[in-house]
Amino acid sequence: MAPKQISQSQLSFYNTFEEQLSHRHPLYILANQINWGIFEQAFAALYSEEGRPAKPIRLMVSLLMLKHVRNLSDESVVEQWFENIYYQYFSGEKTYACGVPCEPSELVHFRNRIGAEGIELIFKESIRVNGKDGGEQEATTDTTVQEKNITYPTDNKLHRKIIKKCVGIASKEGIELRQSYTRTVKKLLMEQRFRNHPKNKGRARKADRKIKTIAGRLVRELERKLTPSLHQDELSLFKKVLMQRKTDSNKIYSLHEPHTQCMSKGKEHKKYEFGSKVSIITTKTTGVIIGAINIEKNVHDSKTLQPAIEQQQRLTGIILKNNFVDRGYVGVKEVLGTAIVTPDKPGKQRTAYQKQKLRNGFRRRAAIEPKIGHLKQDHRLSRNFYKGIKGDNINVMLAAAGMNFKRMINKWTLNPLAFLAQLFQTALKLLKIQYGLIQNCYNLKMSF
Repeated sequence: MAPKQISQSQLSFYNTFEEQLSHRHPLYILANQINWGIFEQAFAALYSEEGRPAKPIRLMVSLLMLKHVRNLSDESVVEQWFENIYYQYFSGEKTYACGVPCEPSELVHFRNRIGAEGIELIFKESIRVNGKDGGEQEATTDTTVQEKNITYPTDNKLHRKIIKKCVGIASKEGIELRQSYTRTVKKLLMEQRFRNHPKNKGRARKADRKIKTIAGRLVRELERKLTPSLHQDELSLFKKVLMQRKTDSNKIYSLHEPHTQCMSKGKEHKKYEFGSKVSIITTKTTGVIIGAINIEKNVHDSKTLQPAIEQQQRLTGIILKNNFVDRGYVGVKEVLGTAIVTPDKPGKQRTAYQKQKLRNGFRRRAAIEPKIGHLKQDHRLSRNFYKGIKGDNINVMLAAAGMNFKRMINKWTLNPLAFLAQLFQTALKLLKIQYGLIQNCYNLKMSF
């Protein structure tokens, strides 16, 4: 049967998103649950009274939230904002806005402007939105690695990058090198092909040594010809890479991310991971993330508990009764008033009830493993594209905030009656506005 023709004679009476959009949509509900005023109040001091007017703070904060809730890049979230009216309502728009909200690079500047402290405020609000689910007295903790956006490091790769950067510095500063080695390096690369073949191993190793020699030669030539105040940090980094050996500690694995650490978590499919360690704390029963902090150094898991629990107490204001961890945290019994519970051999002094309670706690602890998996696959924790240590801190907290918001979105989607409370709050808000308008009209009439 052919569809009925829709009459186009009557124009719509709807004018605003409040009248047009479905009040059952999770993003509509979430937009009215978040306290946007705290961001306006906290970030207003970061702007000057002079210069070009900035983008609205709510718009920029909402784009950061949507990016990690929907697992999008800066470019994609800006493009989809133009196409999605629920994104626009979430960002504070009252009617449809034609055009992109900002340039993708403005999100980079905004993240750097508010810093890790501002991102932590967004993370704190994501915990508050989850309500009483984030206020449990027991939690679970585990660590993982957020990998940096670098290639798998090898000495030969680093040496070739040093050669390329040295030639670039010389070109930028107008220095004439004795030789750029462009053709030589290209021939050496051909000799390194199929290096695992028994007949090619010796030739490939010889090419590796030659490339390292060329890199050192260029670094020393730049040191002689450059002004002492120029590019000294880069040259010292190059020299450290050229001097490091296989067994050294605190090695450099990337020239553009020199703080990257090498970590081995015992995975069969991925022996080594290059990035930074992350500590995640979730509530034991509901799974709300109440702590997510980046650890700069590759330290033992037990040493990550102090900063992680400090952050959790700062965000929630709750001193946890028990924190269930795995055997990697062995040796720590209590941190900042929170008991650290590690699996051990049950003693005779424990009752059957105590043993069963601990057993249930450790079974619930295993639920943090898929939680971390979803953080990586769905909320951009698997590969960190933000630069530097500041980028590490920002990425982990935004990923955790995005997962907390996504948890409430899923809850409102799966429960058809969950939107009734929000409808009641919206109706109450409209009644207050109407009452205020009537009161103003009455006062105006009495004044005449």
